Amino acid sequence: METKAYIPFEATHPGFVLKEELQARGIKQKEFALDIDMQPTMLNELIKEKRAVTAEIALSLEKALGIPADFWMRFQAGYELDCARIKERNIRKTQQIEIWSIIKQFVPVSIFAKLGLLSNSLADNIARIWDIYDVDSIDLLVERVSVNKNMAYYKKSEKLKNDQINILGWSQLARWQAKPQKVNVFNPESREVIIAELKTLFRTNKNVISSTQEILNKYGIKFIVLERFKQSPIDGYSFWSNENPTIVVTMRKKLLDNFAFTVMHELGHVFTHLIADKNGDFLDIEYPNSSVSDKEQEAHRFAQQCFIQETIWNEFYSRNQKFNYSSTEHEMVQLANKEKIHPSIIFGRYCFETGNFAIRTSIDRTIN
Repeated sequence: METKAYIPFEATHPGFVLKEELQARGIKQKEFALDIDMQPTMLNELIKEKRAVTAEIALSLEKALGIPADFWMRFQAGYELDCARIKERNIRKTQQIEIWSIIKQFVPVSIFAKLGLLSNSLADNIARIWDIYDVDSIDLLVERVSVNKNMAYYKKSEKLKNDQINILGWSQLARWQAKPQKVNVFNPESREVIIAELKTLFRTNKNVISSTQEILNKYGIKFIVLERFKQSPIDGYSFWSNENPTIVVTMRKKLLDNFAFTVMHELGHVFTHLIADKNGDFLDIEYPNSSVSDKEQEAHRFAQQCFIQETIWNEFYSRNQKFNYSSTEHEMVQLANKEKIHPSIIFGRYCFETGNFAIRTSIDRTIN
């Protein structure tokens, strides 16, 4: 096994040892210089660590002090190696400081630190960033950030101040956390079974988050809850990780209907898009304008259809375009019971369809 070389904070020169030895023996430098036939100035330079111990000097010290010449030669060689190692370490440290100063411009390091992902070691922190972003150099990191910033979902919203660096950092962390997860083999034919089990879970509303993970993992889908970063209004994210599709949610809105819809939305991406294109990824975030991509609309319709057929919804909505607390809410509960879904899911969709999120309701939207 290779032993890591110890690098002292400061190299010890053999002149320091000689000075200590002379003091311990009560020998004055001038007298000692005469004893070994050396100019006092040369001896002073040696003691002040300005001159190296040569083979000739080592032999003189051996004769005068009884300390073997090879001890002095080894000490001198060790001193020179330590000096070289210290110089190399300082160069490496300077390089690491320069790299870290660039990293801080492209990575939300303060957030990673709060999450306990970084330590007091600059070298370890740089290695951790390389791992999270799946790169091995500052050039590749800058390239990755620059490429992703041009993607639609990283651009600034007109309504919200989206932080591109934070959004990318969050998505990279999601991928990094998903990578080591082990779940069952994914079978595309399990779609209807997954939807049915999730609908039942959401309706009962018990241990929803942990049970969602159990259901998805059972059918070969990785699942992660990762709190969103500041100025990153993300609801969900779906992508392929190793041999399995992956769904990540932020719980941005800690409501059952929002959670259920987000999971189904990302599930729509899995079955509608990711199976055909494992290199794709879909970040559910507010877009810079009112329009969204065709694929987002498809995932949106998928989620809606999972809970209630469009014709049934249209019939309900046509009767309740204007919200009436008693009658509309009563119809929502009736429809939910008929379709065997939680009433908050009806209420959440109604708010979305009407664009009115300030409606008050007695329907419990709490996620349990």
